[in-house]
Amino acid sequence: MKTIEGDLTIRNKKFALVAGRFNSFVVEHLINGAKEALLKHGADETDIELFYVPGAFEIPLALKKTARTGKYDAIVALGAVIRGGTPHFEYVAGECVKGISQVSLDSEIPIAFGVLTVDTVEQAIERSGANSENKGAEAAESVIRMINLLEKL
Repeated sequence: MKTIEGDLTIRNKKFALVAGRFNSFVVEHLINGAKEALLKHGADETDIELFYVPGAFEIPLALKKTARTGKYDAIVALGAVIRGGTPHFEYVAGECVKGISQVSLDSEIPIAFGVLTVDTVEQAIERSGANSENKGAEAAESVIRMINLLEKL
């Protein structure tokens, strides 16, 4: 069986990071993780642009507009939705997921889901930390692999 997959080496590609400001004490760590991963695997600092939106609910619209510019080879969506005592969590998280998925399919460019949807602040901190659990770094590596895979298809 022949296996085809994308590797983690990237050169001369442009990236957009779209990040929600809500829960910024977590999101800033996701941004740093994504940026560090892109740089580690070959991107230049000038190849990365960061766009802030108010929160996770607004991420899909910003992704759509960003993708439509044609300037970026991939986009990383970053945010944090932490469950509270009301159904608000389900609405925001669900619409964010649905919107990100739709934009990715419509735009046909890699868009990584780096939006935490967690039950507690502790879980959010754990998944955005400087350890191997940084979901921002994982999302950035995902788009690198997808760029390389799509070029082979």
